[in-house]
Amino acid sequence: MEKLPKIGLPIIIGIIILVIVIAKSAVTIGSGQAGVLYKTFDKGVVTDQPPLGEGFHIVAPWNKVYIYEVRRQEIFEKMKVLSSNGLDIQLDASAWYKPKYDELGKLHQEIGENYLNRILLPTIRSAARSVVGRYTPEQLYSSKRDAIQAEIFEETKKIVSDQYIILDEILVRDVTLPPTIKDAIERKLKQEQESLEYEFRLVTAEKEAERQRIEAQGKADANRILSASLNDQILQDKGIEATNKLAESPNSKVIVIGSGDSGLPLILGNQ
Repeated sequence: MEKLPKIGLPIIIGIIILVIVIAKSAVTIGSGQAGVLYKTFDKGVVTDQPPLGEGFHIVAPWNKVYIYEVRRQEIFEKMKVLSSNGLDIQLDASAWYKPKYDELGKLHQEIGENYLNRILLPTIRSAARSVVGRYTPEQLYSSKRDAIQAEIFEETKKIVSDQYIILDEILVRDVTLPPTIKDAIERKLKQEQESLEYEFRLVTAEKEAERQRIEAQGKADANRILSASLNDQILQDKGIEATNKLAESPNSKVIVIGSGDSGLPLILGNQ
């Protein structure tokens, strides 16, 4: 009975060591993550194999696993940039990005876990300064926001694609101009709008006047043609025709007394 504790102690110690080894060797990688394996007694970062995927993994206790977020992420950035005429512009932008999954080992080996601040953000800032510097404040305020967004995206993507980073999109959230410049631009745009409205009213009035001139000229031409086509004989015939129609009316009593200056009967009375 006295030997049992002596036999049981090494077993307990062995179990404890085993638990510690398993705890050191066990790695759980969460959803949307991947692990880069670092072999301490081999070649270091493993770059010739896919990264460790989601789930439970057992690795040698002397090795390390660096876990990366591989889902699409978003970063917000406020930047001070200069327009083409040297004015300070504040640009609020965001970027959608993620590391290249199959090249995660190379990203870790060549750039490291802080690749966002080492590569992506400096590149976005540089591209933003370059692109915004091509435009005036008026263009940035009104019509060129989509253009600068596309240009910043293309310039940034061209650089980071070789740095094991996937850039999905860059969105320009806001462009803030100095208050005095913004007010001046708004006044100018308002004046241009009022000028366009005034020109439109002038064109509309001119077209209406032209329409009325054409209509009046048409009526004058019609009256001239009608006057030229009428003579005394035609007028007398029309008068006789009208008199006959009145005389034939069942609701009329016709009294003819003498004749008018034109030779036509005079008709008096009706019912």
